[in-house]
Amino acid sequence: MTVSGATPGPFRLLTALYADEPMARIFGEDATVDGWLRAELALCRAEAAVGIVDAEDVQELEKVIADRDLDRASLWAESRNVGYPVLPLVRQLTHPAEGRRPPRVHWGATTQDVMDTGLVLQLVAAGERLDDLLRAFGDAVAALVDRHRDAVMAARTHAQQAVPTTFAVKMAVYLGQITRDRVRLRAARTAVATLSLYGAGGTSAAMGAASPDIRRAMAEDLGLAVDDVPWHVARDRLVEFGTAGATAAGTAGRLGREIVDLSRTEIGEVREVDGHHRGASSTMPQKRNPISSEAMIGFSVHAATLLPGLYRGLEAGHERAAGEWQAEWMVLPDLVCSAASALALAADAARGLQVDDGAMLANMTAEGGLVMAEAYMMRLAPHVGRERAHDIVYAAAAQARAENVTLDDVIDRSGGTADAGPGRLDPREYVGEAESICDRALEAWHDECEARTE
Repeated sequence: MTVSGATPGPFRLLTALYADEPMARIFGEDATVDGWLRAELALCRAEAAVGIVDAEDVQELEKVIADRDLDRASLWAESRNVGYPVLPLVRQLTHPAEGRRPPRVHWGATTQDVMDTGLVLQLVAAGERLDDLLRAFGDAVAALVDRHRDAVMAARTHAQQAVPTTFAVKMAVYLGQITRDRVRLRAARTAVATLSLYGAGGTSAAMGAASPDIRRAMAEDLGLAVDDVPWHVARDRLVEFGTAGATAAGTAGRLGREIVDLSRTEIGEVREVDGHHRGASSTMPQKRNPISSEAMIGFSVHAATLLPGLYRGLEAGHERAAGEWQAEWMVLPDLVCSAASALALAADAARGLQVDDGAMLANMTAEGGLVMAEAYMMRLAPHVGRERAHDIVYAAAAQARAENVTLDDVIDRSGGTADAGPGRLDPREYVGEAESICDRALEAWHDECEARTE
C-alpha cells in the first residue's frame, strides 16, 4: 500500500539545503502510515494465532494492504475530524471489497497502541541510521587523531592561549565523546524498541485472557521487546531516545563551533574543504565561510531547543495524554531528523578538514610565547616553591607584554629562572600525556566498533 504527497508545512531552508535524506524518509508520510499498517497486520496475525480472528482475516488484510491505495485525502480529512488517524485508517482497511468479506482488524486495540508501535518501528530504524552516522563521524575523527599526533598547538581556555597541546589530543576528546554518544544511543534504542498493546485504559480487557500471548506474538512478528506494564503515558523511553539524539547532535555542534573558531582569519589553523564558490559571499570575493560548520551548529541548536518540549510529555496524566502526546508528534521527529543532519554534516566536515600544522606552531609565538609560562613556572617550582615560582613568572610575563618582547628573552636576561638554570623550553616537550591520551581514545573507539559487530 502506498501513500503519496506531502502534508502542509512551512518551508524550512536549513532542512531543504542539508537534511539527512535517509532519516527524513524514516519519518516521512509514507513510512509513518506504513508503521501503522505493519502494527495492524502484526496484531491480526497474533490474534489469529490464538483464535480471536482466523487465517482468512489475515489473508484478506494482507491483500487489502498490498492491492489498494489509501485515499490519503479522505484519511487526513477524517483524521482532522476524529483527532487521530487510526479510526479512519481502520475504516478504509475494512471497507467491504467486492465479493470479499472485510477482515477483522484492530480487535481489542486502541489508537495509541497502533500509533506508538508504528512510532517505535520508526525509532528503531532511526536508531540504526544515527548509529551509522556516528560510526562515520567517529571514523573520520579517529583518522584526524592518527594523522596529527605531531601537530603541536596552543590549548585555549577562556578563548585565550593556555598551554601547549596537540591537535590530535583535541580530536581525541571529540572521539571519546562520540564513543559515549554511541553507547548512550545503543541503550536508548534497545529500551525504546518496546511494543505497545494495552487497549483502551491499559488493562487489555477487550482482548481477554489471551492478551499476554497476543502481545508476545505481535512483538515477535515486529522484532520488538515486550513489557506487560502499559506505557501509554509513561514516555521516559522516548525521552531517553530523544536525549541521546540531541546529545549526539551537541557533539556535532561543538565540533562545528571549534571549526568556526579555529578557521578565523587571525587563527587560520583549520579550514573546511575547498570548492569553487563553496562558502562564498555575494559581495566579498575573498570569503570562504565555514558553511558546513554553521549548518551543524544550526541543527544542533534546533535539536537542543526541542528537548524541553519532549520532556513535557513526561507530564501526561491519567491513562491517556491530553495534548502532550500531540506535541510529541512534532517534537520527536524534528529532533531526531535534526540530530541526523548535524551528524551527517559533521562526518563530512571531519573527513575533509584541512589542518595547517604550520599555522598552529606559528600561533604558539603569539604574545611572545607566553603559552610556555606554566612550563617555566613548573621548572622553577622545585627550587623556590610553587607560589614563589608563580610570582616570578607572572612578573616575567608582565614584563614581556610591557616591552613587547618574548618570554624567552625576559627569562634569558634574568639568567634563566634563578636556581632552575638557563635554557629555553620547547613547546613540543610540554604536551604531557598527549600520546597516551590519543592511544586510549582510539582504543576505546575501536573496542566500541568491534562490540557492534560481535
